[in-house]
Amino acid sequence: MGVLVVGAGPTGLALACGLRAHGVPVRVIDRAAEPATTSRANILHARGVEVLNRLGALGDLPERAQHAIRITLHAADKPLATVSFGEVEGNQLSALVVSQAEVEAALRRRLAELGGAIEWGRELTDLAQGSDGVVATISGEATHADYVVGCDGAHSAVRKLVGIGFPGAALVDQWLLADVDADWDLDRRGSSGWFARDGLFIAMPMHSATDDRWRLMADVEHVEDDVLAQLRRLLTERTGRTDARLREATWASAFRIHRRLVDSYRAGRVLLAGDAAHIHSPFGGQGMNTGIGDAENLAWKLALVLRGRAGAALLDTYQAERRPLAQDVLRSTTANTKLMLAEGAVGRAVRNLFTRVANLDVVQRRGTWLASQLWVNYRNGPLGSRRGPRPRPGDRVPDLPCRNGNRPTRLHTELGGHWALLANQQLTTPLGDAVTHLTANQPRDEIWLVRPDAHLAWRSTSTTDLNRWIEKTLLAGRSA
Repeated sequence: MGVLVVGAGPTGLALACGLRAHGVPVRVIDRAAEPATTSRANILHARGVEVLNRLGALGDLPERAQHAIRITLHAADKPLATVSFGEVEGNQLSALVVSQAEVEAALRRRLAELGGAIEWGRELTDLAQGSDGVVATISGEATHADYVVGCDGAHSAVRKLVGIGFPGAALVDQWLLADVDADWDLDRRGSSGWFARDGLFIAMPMHSATDDRWRLMADVEHVEDDVLAQLRRLLTERTGRTDARLREATWASAFRIHRRLVDSYRAGRVLLAGDAAHIHSPFGGQGMNTGIGDAENLAWKLALVLRGRAGAALLDTYQAERRPLAQDVLRSTTANTKLMLAEGAVGRAVRNLFTRVANLDVVQRRGTWLASQLWVNYRNGPLGSRRGPRPRPGDRVPDLPCRNGNRPTRLHTELGGHWALLANQQLTTPLGDAVTHLTANQPRDEIWLVRPDAHLAWRSTSTTDLNRWIEKTLLAGRSA
């Protein structure tokens, strides 16, 4: 029966690709009639780049995207600071300024290569769980699945059908967002932001055939019927510029920024990922990154369970590892939003001071590292450890040079759909053919077991200890 994935956005597509890479049957549905063509999210940070690379879905996105991010911040018409961030460990892991629509297209291509497909115009209307699976009603037809994963966004039908709470609150009254074709002499090598007494105005260059497209953003108390006319007025009022001509909007939206986090990521055989589980402010561009990370974490765990190599209790580690990260993202994006939209003389003074401090290289490097999510670890989770030399179980293992037999390769290249066993000898483990054997420059005689999501599972000098850990931690309670 396999897995039913509801939602064909970045999270659902990344999950489907991950499951197919592990050989798991998957069905993907989306109630939309066709793929979205609008940009929506447009920043993929280093962790997201790394996950797409492991999935084999990165393709030529790095060549077509803008690397790293630079934003010049102004108070009225006076520049305060130029903040640059996004370059981590060389160009391979630079943040990419790239449309969500292009990321989704790359993932759809990879899913097709893996033998998967998307069913458009198919809506989930009911779920009924049993001891051996889930019966889902899709556009009036019943279908069976071993597990269902809701990747269907903030208004998730899956979440509502299983009754998982989604508490939170609104952070901003209203926010305008539009992609417009514009004539002005603003530098396209980076974004620009203006602080004004009544709010913020941001302009970010977008890729287009004529290089005249911009993403415009502004917070407002009320949304007018003509969003483009409202943005034209706000541009002049908040930036002081009168030389800009906004010709037309290719896409426009108005929304409230919410901070919400589900009570649980799992209800029996139904799980949630991405915006269906957590939503937050777009400041920092963490949404697409966090959802794709959810997908990779869940894919290998579902695969082990469905292939009879792990007990269903392993799925509880998904929430244990990913929910604390979502809490961190919600806290940081909320703090950034409140700082950027500070009101009153004191609040604006604090914001302007912070903005000037952001000119410092050390601050920009720190901001890049935090946004990248390469620091994410699961040491505090049930599969991690806070003891021993680094990397510790739960830590991300860098993309080490290694060898597969006599062939030079990189660790992350070998992880697509597999575990990696770094050892100086061929070993047999209970994971069988799910493991790729590699040699690297790890400490002499040590054995490293690396998870498919590039986090360290175990390190030891004892094969017996390693196999005992696999049996106790992964395989306990598995189906016969």
